[in-house]
Amino acid sequence: MQPGRFYHYASTKSRLWRRAVKSRTPRQTFSSDRATQQQELQDNVLLKRFAESRQGKERDRYRPFYHFSPPENGLNDPNGLCYWQGKWHLFYQGSPDEGRVHWGHAVSEDLIHWRDLPYAIYPDTEENSFSGTCFVEEDRVIAAYYGHQSAAGLMVAVSDDPLLLNWETVTGKAVIPNIDYDELGRPHQVYDPCIWKDGDFYYVLCGGWADGINPLAEPHAHNKVGFEDLTPGRMVDHLYRSSDLESWVYMGEFMENDLFGFSGDDGSCPYFWPIGDRHILLTFSHVHSAMFVIGDYDRSRQKFVARRGGYLNSGRQGSGSIHAPSAYPDGTGGVYCIYNVTEGRPQDGWAQIMSLPRRYTLGEDDRLLMEPAGDVESLREEAVELSDIELPANQEVVVDQVRGDAMEIVATIDPGEARYIRLNVLRADDKSEYTAVNFHRDVGKDFANRSWSVRDSMIALDPTFSTIGEQGDINQPQSCFFPYLEGEPLELRIFVDRSIVEVFVNGQSACLTRVYPAGADSVGFSIEARGHRAVCSKLQAWAMERVFL
Repeated sequence: MQPGRFYHYASTKSRLWRRAVKSRTPRQTFSSDRATQQQELQDNVLLKRFAESRQGKERDRYRPFYHFSPPENGLNDPNGLCYWQGKWHLFYQGSPDEGRVHWGHAVSEDLIHWRDLPYAIYPDTEENSFSGTCFVEEDRVIAAYYGHQSAAGLMVAVSDDPLLLNWETVTGKAVIPNIDYDELGRPHQVYDPCIWKDGDFYYVLCGGWADGINPLAEPHAHNKVGFEDLTPGRMVDHLYRSSDLESWVYMGEFMENDLFGFSGDDGSCPYFWPIGDRHILLTFSHVHSAMFVIGDYDRSRQKFVARRGGYLNSGRQGSGSIHAPSAYPDGTGGVYCIYNVTEGRPQDGWAQIMSLPRRYTLGEDDRLLMEPAGDVESLREEAVELSDIELPANQEVVVDQVRGDAMEIVATIDPGEARYIRLNVLRADDKSEYTAVNFHRDVGKDFANRSWSVRDSMIALDPTFSTIGEQGDINQPQSCFFPYLEGEPLELRIFVDRSIVEVFVNGQSACLTRVYPAGADSVGFSIEARGHRAVCSKLQAWAMERVFL
């Protein structure tokens, strides 16, 4: 299949399609005005089921208080974060009782307080409604997503009602059916589409890889003679164009000058948006976790020329790590983004959560900056504030005033000459359990620029001693890198929420991990400096309001 060649896919690839089975999950058609919709939602069978399900999980000690968790069963990739008629909409791979993936749906005014809505997109001609994105026009919202199995491929649906409750699938089936590709990704793949519009044309960007094998292909490669010893592929995203959302032209590979991915990466779950005077491509690698690339959008050639890039958590994907993104412009030159976070142990009747929303902006030399987004400060309760805490060299300082498993902690530290500082959260009184937040000064290169000329510092979030329990995996340390300038304070915003620890450092980087402490007293906090003394000039902590059951 060659770039520039025209394809009308309505009747091709029929040999891949099985007989369609409509979803068995209850579905309601709603009115077109907001007031009536709100009334209809009060009697909706799914919302009643969700409320009962959430209530039944209220006492689960690992269920987060203020990170979004699924109302029933599990969730996977977030999808189509968007802003429509005064509200934020979050979609995600939801799992109703029938076991097929539907688009779950929640709505918020501040990106923090989410309210469940009924499933939005249902699998009908496809077996599952997998990942995709949304594009907002003046009079409607367009969703592009991956229909998995059966009459599968790239699906497009539209909605124009106030709460995005009613969706209509364009053509009633895949507008680009799945393409047969081999273990090397040839000719290309059609999955996880990102949609936008430029001029008179709509574009979708699909995940993929080329020139080697990928974890998505490995189960096949391992069973076929001649593919066992192939090298890992490179990340590729494939571009299509359409004037009417029905007929599509394959445009070829989208990104040029990509020096920032590693072998084996794939461009899954792509999101492509303007940021500052550049563009950002956010993706997920099934080998190396969440990624970003900063570059220039050449509209005349419909190419993305990479300038910087890197990983948002350095550590394995899965088993309690950051996963797929969902992103949307913030309206002021930045981009909001939220991720799903995987499980590291089996849960009773539910699985996976969302990260806190982040706001990405560009700093000096196009460095990606990040901070918590939304009105997270509105959750703060029971404030504690301490100042000028001396940190003698090589001595742990337990701060008895800071205790809890659903907290925000802001630590402002003058590290002095100390090269390493550790903060322990979810610490047991006898230190049999704790999760360490480690600051390592000047330990690595500027990963996002592939440069040895800048020595970045690192935050390593280490759950090695987070639990003495026997169930599940203990995640490997997760790390993020940032430029620490001598003499400036180190500011860590640490969000502890039952089974997740999420850290933001100096507004420049962030990392997270899932943890599962077993002890009831694993709620303590301590700080220590190694090699030289340091000072915690200000320590603030708050208990956080419970938003979700």
